[in-house]
Amino acid sequence: MKIKVLIVDDSALIRSVMKEIINSQPDMEVVGVAPDPIIARDLIKQTNPDVLTLDVEMPKMDGLDFLEKLMRLRPMPVVMVSSLTERGSEITLRALELGAVDFVTKPKMSIQSGMLEYTEMIADKIRAASKARLKSHPAVPHDAQKPGGDGVLPAIRNPLTSSEKLIIIGASTGGTEAIKEFLMQMPSDCPGILITQHMPPGFTKSFAQRLDNLCKISVKESEGNERVLPGHAYLAPGHSHLQLIRSGANYMTQLDQGEPVNRHRPSVDVLFNSAATYAGKNAVGVILTGMGKDGALGMLEMKNAGAYNFAQDEASCVVFGMPREAIAVGATHEVGALNALPGMVLGYLAANSSRALRV
Repeated sequence: MKIKVLIVDDSALIRSVMKEIINSQPDMEVVGVAPDPIIARDLIKQTNPDVLTLDVEMPKMDGLDFLEKLMRLRPMPVVMVSSLTERGSEITLRALELGAVDFVTKPKMSIQSGMLEYTEMIADKIRAASKARLKSHPAVPHDAQKPGGDGVLPAIRNPLTSSEKLIIIGASTGGTEAIKEFLMQMPSDCPGILITQHMPPGFTKSFAQRLDNLCKISVKESEGNERVLPGHAYLAPGHSHLQLIRSGANYMTQLDQGEPVNRHRPSVDVLFNSAATYAGKNAVGVILTGMGKDGALGMLEMKNAGAYNFAQDEASCVVFGMPREAIAVGATHEVGALNALPGMVLGYLAANSSRALRV
């Protein structure tokens, strides 16, 4: 049974390219194309698609307005098609909050050599979306401000412990919302956090700024050569692998524009491998929702180096790919629902940090 895809985009050229890409796949077919949400609404009723690709900016009805109504009245997997602009990235992040499964950037028609890779990426995202678990996403106010005070979760009060221990996070499909939910429960004195989320350049900075506004901790897109501080999270930029290194007594960030690993740059395996090398038993690994297997072997390296690792469970994942692979290779110690993971991680740190430091 082929995956039925409906394309909604106001550009005839993009509709044509997307249709050609999708129909070239043996396991999917385009069942309709629409230049605006009004026509799309009728085509959804007629064709009953499995996945919708939706342009973020369109005439007649804004893509976000349409998505909000769709997820309320007839929820279905949606992959947003976004422009590589600051406005495009802001709208796309909002779309993910409203329930879109994933997004792709618009194809660059001038670069034919990259079309094969682009085709594979779109096909992978549509396949993942067709199997995704849809969730009801409570709308987060667009202008939400950084909260004050600490939450009710166990906090790590010892400053030495906070500076030695690290939380290392990897995610992909569905990860923007999962990371947000995880970080919003982190107290302001939690250990330093390093994050790799599969995301193209141009989106990670907006994502980090959005998280920074919502969380008690400080969140930034990593620039490299930063000292990793308690109460701070560093997000891999879309153009580089993020790595952890050590400089004397300090943990530092390092960026690397080397080749993609597992077809990704930034790659979760690259971050996890560096944590295994430089943090060892002082690292806590967390692998969240995402398609593919990036991070599984790196997390196993972390475990072998003495780290303690957590995976998101299947029921709370949008796509149970990366956590499943990490569990399958024996890289994890505990598995939990997304809303429970922050407490599990902080509880482990509270119980084990001082002992680990004396070893």
